[in-house]
Amino acid sequence: MIKRAVALVLLLMLGGIFATLMLGYTPDSELNLTARYYAERTAADLGAANIVTAIVVTYRGLDTLGEVTVLFLSASIVGLVLASNRRPALRVRTPVGELLTTGARFLVPLILLLGVYVFVNGHLTPGGGFQGGAIIASGVLLLLLADPLRHFSHHVIATVESLAGLFYVAIGLAGLFLAGGFLDNRLWPIGTLGELFSAGAIPLIYSLIGLKVGAEFSSMLASLSETEEL
Repeated sequence: MIKRAVALVLLLMLGGIFATLMLGYTPDSELNLTARYYAERTAADLGAANIVTAIVVTYRGLDTLGEVTVLFLSASIVGLVLASNRRPALRVRTPVGELLTTGARFLVPLILLLGVYVFVNGHLTPGGGFQGGAIIASGVLLLLLADPLRHFSHHVIATVESLAGLFYVAIGLAGLFLAGGFLDNRLWPIGTLGELFSAGAIPLIYSLIGLKVGAEFSSMLASLSETEEL
């Protein structure tokens, strides 16, 4: 009874907070100074048709580096926690069904292709490295569902993740010396707005982010699949 009363009080307090915020909310009639600059100058300055991409990869590239670092730490912690709980090497392979097995063989190449398309075209259309990396990891998940005993090399995954992160930071540092700042995409000519090879180094940066994110998610999935419980 007491627990329910406490939960009810907490819910009422939380509802009161949200109600106060909603009643006091007034939408802005115009963009603030920073947002106006992004909206008006992104295409001209960086050559990226997707403004969100330009902000994430260049203007706030250091924040993105922090985000992928947090994801890397999460993947590492999952691997370390589950390392002592690996399942035995000899296990009976349980059939999962012909439909799932055949579907995985057909869909996984298409999923990987879609993931690559999403992060390569992130400067032109909605999407980018994080979304493309998650799509690639979903292909790995489908493979594990079709064959729970499938083994993925953690060494290969770690190598891909490390190299992608290394080149990502290298491009960022090169921007400090050869362009206008960390992860400045104007290391290369920005090209023509709307074309695939445009926006300077953004397609390469997002490709590296996509590989890094995909490898990190795949590492977590592989570690989870190797535990006894799964």
